[in-house]
Amino acid sequence: MLSPSGSENSFVFLEGSPKPTPSPSYAKPDPLLDKIHPSLLPSYNPGSTRTHAHDWSRTGTGGEIKPNGRHFVDSYGRVCNLRGVNVSGCSKAPMDHDHDTFPADHEVVTFVGRPFPLEEAPEHFSRLRRWGLTFIRFLVTWEAVEHAGIGIYDKEYLTYVRKLLSLLPSFGLSAFVVVHQDVWSRYSGGSGAPAWTLEAVGFDLHALEESGAAWLLGVKGGGHVEAERGIWPCGYQKLAAATMATCFWAGDTFTPKLKIVMPGGQTKPVQQYLQDAFLDMYATVVQALDGLDGIIGFEVMNEPHRGYIELPSLYKFDYNTDLHLSHVPTAFESFMLGSGYPTLIANWTRSFPFPTRLTSRSVLNSASRKAWRRDGPTQGMCVWEMHGVWGWDISKNEGVVLRENYFVKDPMTGRKVDWYTDFYYPFLKRWTDRARKAMSNDKMFFVEPIPNEFCPPSWTEHQLPNMVFTPHWYDLNVLFNKAFGDFTVNVQGLSRGMFPLKALYWGQQGARENYSLQIQNIVDHGYEVLGKPILIGECGIPMDMNQKEAFESDDWKWQERMMDAMMTGLERSLVGFTLWNYNPDNNDVRGDDWNGENFSWFSRRRGLPRSLLDLDQSSFTLDNGGRILSSIVRPYAAKTAGIPTRFEYEMNTGTFVFEWRSPESKDNIVLTARETEIFVPSLITYGRKLVVSGLSADDKYTYDETRQTLFIVPRDGSSGKMHKITVSVDPPLSPQFDVNAFWGDFGEAILSGLVVFVILFAIIKYYLYM
Repeated sequence: MLSPSGSENSFVFLEGSPKPTPSPSYAKPDPLLDKIHPSLLPSYNPGSTRTHAHDWSRTGTGGEIKPNGRHFVDSYGRVCNLRGVNVSGCSKAPMDHDHDTFPADHEVVTFVGRPFPLEEAPEHFSRLRRWGLTFIRFLVTWEAVEHAGIGIYDKEYLTYVRKLLSLLPSFGLSAFVVVHQDVWSRYSGGSGAPAWTLEAVGFDLHALEESGAAWLLGVKGGGHVEAERGIWPCGYQKLAAATMATCFWAGDTFTPKLKIVMPGGQTKPVQQYLQDAFLDMYATVVQALDGLDGIIGFEVMNEPHRGYIELPSLYKFDYNTDLHLSHVPTAFESFMLGSGYPTLIANWTRSFPFPTRLTSRSVLNSASRKAWRRDGPTQGMCVWEMHGVWGWDISKNEGVVLRENYFVKDPMTGRKVDWYTDFYYPFLKRWTDRARKAMSNDKMFFVEPIPNEFCPPSWTEHQLPNMVFTPHWYDLNVLFNKAFGDFTVNVQGLSRGMFPLKALYWGQQGARENYSLQIQNIVDHGYEVLGKPILIGECGIPMDMNQKEAFESDDWKWQERMMDAMMTGLERSLVGFTLWNYNPDNNDVRGDDWNGENFSWFSRRRGLPRSLLDLDQSSFTLDNGGRILSSIVRPYAAKTAGIPTRFEYEMNTGTFVFEWRSPESKDNIVLTARETEIFVPSLITYGRKLVVSGLSADDKYTYDETRQTLFIVPRDGSSGKMHKITVSVDPPLSPQFDVNAFWGDFGEAILSGLVVFVILFAIIKYYLYM
């Protein structure tokens, strides 16, 4: 059996020994390239190296993973399908977070131990290795690094993170690091930036909730009951988060009067202040992790948001793109609330067929609490009043909009602004330049668009070096309702004008088709614009769907079905991904303990104590604590000696079909390996025979259950050669559910009704014309 250190062993060539001779059917590799896989030897037997398919360490990849056109490739030129998880949702809040005292003591919090203590790392990394989820999107937050004040970095936390991530290669894991944020900061209802960023702009942390500038109940343990469910994304439109995002991206354009006093007494424009602080922090993180083999790249920011930029009117938000739930003040109304004026605000509730509808209005901030500090840079005035966007008419005793379209055009030049080209792309360039100076070896740079948007066409001319496009995908209808059944909706299509009936799907087959279409749309747009590798950075399902029925019954059939539909869509799109999320702190009561979310399909409450765990990847003890594993732990072609063209897995039988093509000159891939490595989990093969069909007589393969890897070495790898295999288990798996479809469920009834109608019509017609 392999131990963590076992993956360090590999086939090596001693100095002076002959290099393998390529098979005649394979193109001669570049003579400058010395990474040649032993499978090029004609006598090579599949599986002769000591690695496994899902080993992304230098041992498993021959050196490193890098982008090549649309693909990730290893040092042998094999196309890599990176599949893994986000680690972890619990990293959004510190270890000593206190719901009752928040936001007090924000300078002295600690994130050491997030996502888990060092001593627990072997357990969690072994579990992810067993499940084949060995590519990690590792979360850190700006607050975790710099909570004590600008330029004061938590060295203990950075040391902890370095020690933790240095363990990755021992388990065959690799990661990219993302500086995570939602709704700007915990102190504005999400996660990410430290409290001092809001204070620097002039906000009073203790007045944000009462003044309606932020919804904070979800970061104080709420969000689980119906009245609070799913409200947190509305925080993007509220005063605190929207103002901070606008100042960060475009302060020079929209808040030029706002200057921040630095520790030395000099002042900085707010955009320069926030961006410089962020980039200084980011460079510190890169330097702290420099030289770690397990880190292949960095992501600039999770789910960036434009704030008020490009907002057409201060009187409303776009119903189709901005969530309207609970109290939703317009931008103008939020300005007045934050300035201490009680204001009548619309209240939206869930409805059908539209997600929400306006049902009432009520006065908020009746206590006239101001969100702005008198000792701040605005001297207690709303920053938008300070810039003449609105004002208070004393004679009429009411607020007045002065510049309704202020955020659409540059106030100085009148030129229409575009968030991507004017603000996001220039910042990305600053970020990559700064990060590259802080690292000794070049890494990949992961970037994403605004959530739920396709890759903008303008990105073609603003690409980054070693760029990876990392969009997210969720079923927004399920997230909004926390319910999943036979009926699913293509929200992506509806928001882009799809005919409503075309956006409706029925049954498991319909859900698979629905999700496949949505994910394929995201991937196709990314490839068309960028031609770069794509990885879905977040995708997941709410475990507490359907009124948390599964927590009582322990029947997770609907979670299994939804996860299967999503995974099927990802597999059909041939795209890598990192699931949201693996959270060791998850439990049935608190969920992920952030804004009422409960996405982790691992729950420590169901797991075995560490003393009873066997950390080998073939050990079933590691599965305890996992839920819906049959939908998550699936076969996939991890390293393909060629270009994957199709993958289809049926979890109800354990059968999959994989097709790939040997590289052609147009692929611009130098392939120095014949061996393809497919992760086939022992969860489906234990006690069963693995049956591989479709190979030619001269092709060779072997399956090693202890390494959970199917090794395939085709004889013919000539340019453009197509390969296809069908892999099944004998006996087949017991079905988890029926893959039902509309006509299968209702076809007989519809046909019967049609027959009755025809007969009745014939009878009526007969008597009418008698």
